[in-house]
Amino acid sequence: MKKIAVIGLGYVGLPLAVAFGEKRSVIGFDINSKRISDLREGIDTTRELTLRELAAASRLSFTDSLGELADCSVFIVTVPTPIDEFNTPDLTPLVRASETVGKVLKVGDIVIYESTVYPGATEEVCVPVLERVSGLSFNQDFYAGYSPERINPGDKEHRVTTIVKVTSGSTPEVADEVDALYADIITAGTHKASSIKVAEAAKVIENTQRDLNIALMNELAMIFARLGIDTHEVLAAAGTKWNFLPFKPGLVGGHCIGVDPYYLTHKSEAIGYHPEIILAGRRVNDGMGPYVASELVKHMIKAGHAVANARVLVMGLTFKENCPDLRNTRVIDVVRELQDFGCQVDVTDCWADNAEAQQEYDIFLVEELIPQQYEAVVLAVPHREYAAMSTADLRQLLSADGVLFDLKSVLPLGEADLRL
Repeated sequence: MKKIAVIGLGYVGLPLAVAFGEKRSVIGFDINSKRISDLREGIDTTRELTLRELAAASRLSFTDSLGELADCSVFIVTVPTPIDEFNTPDLTPLVRASETVGKVLKVGDIVIYESTVYPGATEEVCVPVLERVSGLSFNQDFYAGYSPERINPGDKEHRVTTIVKVTSGSTPEVADEVDALYADIITAGTHKASSIKVAEAAKVIENTQRDLNIALMNELAMIFARLGIDTHEVLAAAGTKWNFLPFKPGLVGGHCIGVDPYYLTHKSEAIGYHPEIILAGRRVNDGMGPYVASELVKHMIKAGHAVANARVLVMGLTFKENCPDLRNTRVIDVVRELQDFGCQVDVTDCWADNAEAQQEYDIFLVEELIPQQYEAVVLAVPHREYAAMSTADLRQLLSADGVLFDLKSVLPLGEADLRL
């Protein structure tokens, strides 16, 4: 069996390395020495895997030393593909990972990318880097594959092995080899795409489709708010039809849904087509933070509160519940908008890392919640610890006539003052 190296040990790479490590020799590589040290001690700060799950991967080792990858023949790249402040794809991590692999690439090796990219990126961006650094020729000396990740952070039901895996390769023979490689660990089965570009496109539209559906729900929520209708009651009624899709309004953040559409629109515009619908959905979803803040301010004024210097508590900062991932969280948009209104905003999150929150967003998380301190409380991310709190528990944090905003509608109907 060929020895595998997994490059990048975050939410995607670590579960994949563990799955392979239960069956074959695998090296997990990451440039973050602290991450490697933690994993060697059985500590996963992403909370995706338990100590027992890590220990089950008996043939998996961890390193930050490039030299230890020299005898690997299959390299699987699972680094982030973010966007910059202008919503333009930032391929820097992918290029640097390709440079790293290129330094140890040998004749006959296969490099498989799992990072979300636009159609064509693997062969147009990554492969030239591999050729330049290694001095080898593509599809003569080495080969490439693409198998998009489908990890859902915090989801303990849909795991890497239980989700159908799309695979592809740069030649028909390599496509078969890549497919067989993943089929060895993916119990849900694989789908072999006809080309790398097809596999890349399949991945990027998965989250684009979700983004657009959520944008529709968000727009409906804004319409129904003006009509004085509860959005979730409308959705419950409409949901009795067998083919009505069960999407809900909310903040759209994270490293996938709020990012991937921009990769597709970037490539689309590069080839001369301006996508109308996809970008319209992005505008709606990117505008939800300010909308949420303005709705809260309106209700605070109606309740008789002065907005300037009002104390507001935002519960939850991560991009989703029961997950410590702070990347591209849109809760920060709510916080910043409330601060612009003059509010004094405290943020608490029992899952997030305080040091990371300070580094990424200059947010100092509050740990001790004092009763009757806030003119408004926003239940933004319903971690299980917050969802277990009763409405009375939450209202204990409010001053007289304080406003409770249940952003994800987890409280019983009518118990919050405001919800999307």
